[in-house]
Amino acid sequence: MKKITPKAMCAWIPKREDETHKGDYGRVLIVAGNKQFGGAAIMAAEACVKSGAGLTTVASDSVNRPALQTRIPECMFIDYENITSLSEQISQFDTILIGPGLGLDANAEEIFHLVLQKSTEQQQVIIDGDGITIYAKGETPHPAAKLTFTPHAGEWARLKVLAPDAETPTDVALAIDATIVLKGHRTKVYSGESAWQNMYGTPAMATGGMGDTLAGTICGLMAQTEKPITGTLAAVFLHSYIGEILAKKRYVVLPTEIAEELPTYLKIFSETDEHA
Repeated sequence: MKKITPKAMCAWIPKREDETHKGDYGRVLIVAGNKQFGGAAIMAAEACVKSGAGLTTVASDSVNRPALQTRIPECMFIDYENITSLSEQISQFDTILIGPGLGLDANAEEIFHLVLQKSTEQQQVIIDGDGITIYAKGETPHPAAKLTFTPHAGEWARLKVLAPDAETPTDVALAIDATIVLKGHRTKVYSGESAWQNMYGTPAMATGGMGDTLAGTICGLMAQTEKPITGTLAAVFLHSYIGEILAKKRYVVLPTEIAEELPTYLKIFSETDEHA
């Protein structure tokens, strides 16, 4: 199993060229947050924006719009109750995150199935939180888009049921044709025959919303990198690396504190010689 190291990070973070614009850094759609869990959508969106995504749109329950656009005015908004509008816009995005705080009711399932059905082979879809639970029911046909799952231990137990003959996480990733970010104290990433282990993390990060921030960071960096897997690995690294640094002076590290530091550490690693 390969290690996710600071040295590798230097090669994974894309350099920003002078003659570029916001469209060159990814168009991201985040489908998240029902009436009860609007914070999940906000934390994912904040991490996405602060990881450098060029254009970020949140599709959520309309009750979340004032809080979202007050905190993150850089985000655009779609009322996901307007199924026609959502359906028409899905094709406009390079990268889609679905699931944080989405809920598990019939409405959530309808939205989830719509997004996956409308996704294309040119798109990357990250499935997190409630989205994993819905997908694990086995009622969703495998979409054309390339999939990444970000399960914690409980969600992993549900997801691997889809590959009953699999003996290892690599086997599961191959069986369901997806990348798996298996979250834990030392998060592991499985993609094809390859596997990586993160070397950072701290129990100070054990607080609500941490997974939403990681998912938002993944989609933000995935939208910018030439290879989606490098964006995923960079996000996993930065999320825990920043958390560990902050934990040196904090008993608890909040997800929004990690998001706030993303631009600083992206700058540091993007300008560090990978051969140093």
